[in-house]
Amino acid sequence: MPIEEIKARIEQSLVDLRQFVKQDGGDLEIVDVTEDGVVKVELKGACTSCHMNNMTFKAGVEEAILRAVPEIKKVEAINFELFQA
Repeated sequence: MPIEEIKARIEQSLVDLRQFVKQDGGDLEIVDVTEDGVVKVELKGACTSCHMNNMTFKAGVEEAILRAVPEIKKVEAINFELFQA
């Protein structure tokens, strides 16, 4: 499947979540989708300093993408560290 089609499916998978984070002054940007199935996502605005960004990323962004686009193998945050619980 062409990368552009995969990117479009990823964007569609984030529509509802994007509306939610925008209400709190944040946003999401798909920075890159690699040929080997890695998506790089940047959380922007209020999301970068929010204490809930790990949960938003893991339970929101990552889960939505992996559920909607099974070709994706990994979702990476590029502007903050994910802390392991």
